[in-house]
Amino acid sequence: MIRWLVAFILLANAAMAQVTIDPDRASVKDGWWTLEVSLGLSEITPYRAFTLDAPRRLVVDFQDLSFAGLSAQAIRSGNRASAVRFGPLRPGWSRMVVDLAEPLIITEAGMVKSDTGADLTIVLAQANAAEFAENAGAPPDPGWDAAMTFDPVVAAQIAQSGDFVVVIDPGHGGIDPGANQGGIKEADLMLIMAEELALKVNATEGLRAVLARKGDTFVPLSSRLTIARQVGADLFISLHADALEEDEAHGASVYTLSRDGGEDAGRRIVERHERGDMLAGVDLIAAEDRVATALMDLARAQTGPEGRRFADALVGAMTREGVRMNSRPRREGQFAVLTAADFPSVLIEAGFLSNAQDRAILASPEGRARIARAIVETVNLLAR
Repeated sequence: MIRWLVAFILLANAAMAQVTIDPDRASVKDGWWTLEVSLGLSEITPYRAFTLDAPRRLVVDFQDLSFAGLSAQAIRSGNRASAVRFGPLRPGWSRMVVDLAEPLIITEAGMVKSDTGADLTIVLAQANAAEFAENAGAPPDPGWDAAMTFDPVVAAQIAQSGDFVVVIDPGHGGIDPGANQGGIKEADLMLIMAEELALKVNATEGLRAVLARKGDTFVPLSSRLTIARQVGADLFISLHADALEEDEAHGASVYTLSRDGGEDAGRRIVERHERGDMLAGVDLIAAEDRVATALMDLARAQTGPEGRRFADALVGAMTREGVRMNSRPRREGQFAVLTAADFPSVLIEAGFLSNAQDRAILASPEGRARIARAIVETVNLLAR
C-alpha cells in the first residue's frame, strides 16, 4: 500500500527539455478490480502521486511536462475513473487529476526508462471508505506551499511603502481555465484585463497594484488571500467573466460577500468559480477551516461596509464610463475570495463570455479600458 509517492529523479543532463506525452501510449482504464494509469513519456521526469478525499481524486504532478496533444476523453475508459483533466499548475510543474468513482488506493507506482523514452504506471486497488480516507492527503512539502506565496522581502517592501495597495486577482488559471466560449478562455482574458488594470493603478500617484496570479498558473483561493495579506492589501479585487448555458444573461456586475446563501443564480455562479480548487486537486478538507475562520472573523471586522460602499460607487463609475451593465449590477455571493476580514474586497463579473456582445466587448482593449478607468476612479475615492 502506497499512501503517496514523491520521485525526484536526478538526471545526468544539466539542462532538461520539456517532456512530452505520447497519446498512443497513454490510458486511464479499468483493470481486474483495479484502475490503471499508464503514460508514455519522452523521457524520465520528477513526479509525485497521491489521493485526496471529499471528493475522491488521484493527483499526479509532473515537472517540465507538457500535455499538448493529449485528449482526456480519448485516454479514459471503464467506470472507475469518472473524469480526467490536466494542465499547468505553477511554473515548471503540471498536474493530472483523475476523479475516482469509488474508493481506490495506490498500490503500485513507478517510472522506468524504455526504448521510447519512459513509462509511468500507477495502479490503484479497491478499498473501503475508511481505508481510502486514512491513505488520502497530499505529501508534506513546505517548498511547494511557499511557491504559492509572495517573496517575503518584496512583500514587506510593498506593505511598508505607504502606498494604497490594490491586489488584483485574475480568476482561474493553469489547470483551471474557467469559462471557455468563442475561442476565449476566461483565465487568459482576465489575466490580460488584470495586467492592463495594474498599469493604470501603478500610473496613479499613491496607488500600488499587486497581481495575485502571474502567467497561466494555478493559485488556490486561500493562497490568493494569503498573498493579499503578505503585501498589506488595502483592497482586493477579483476579476471574472462567467458563461451560462443560455446567452440572455449579459453585462457587468459587482459582488460583495453575502452572509446567507444568496439567490439561486448567485449560488450557481459561486459554484462555477469555486470549483477550480476541486478541479485542480486542492485538498479541500484542509482549506475548509481557513475559510470558516475567515467567515467568523468577518463578523468582527469593519471591512464589510467599506467593501459595500466601494462596490456601490464602482457601479456608478462603470455606468458613467458606458460599461454595459447587468440588469442587477449590485449583487452578493459567498465567494471564498471575499471572506477576508482584514481588507475590503469585491468580485467583478466583467460580463458573460456566453453572450456574443459581452464577449466582443471584453475582447476589445477599449471595452476593458472602460472598466479599468471606472475601477481606478473608485479606488482613488477609497484611498483618500
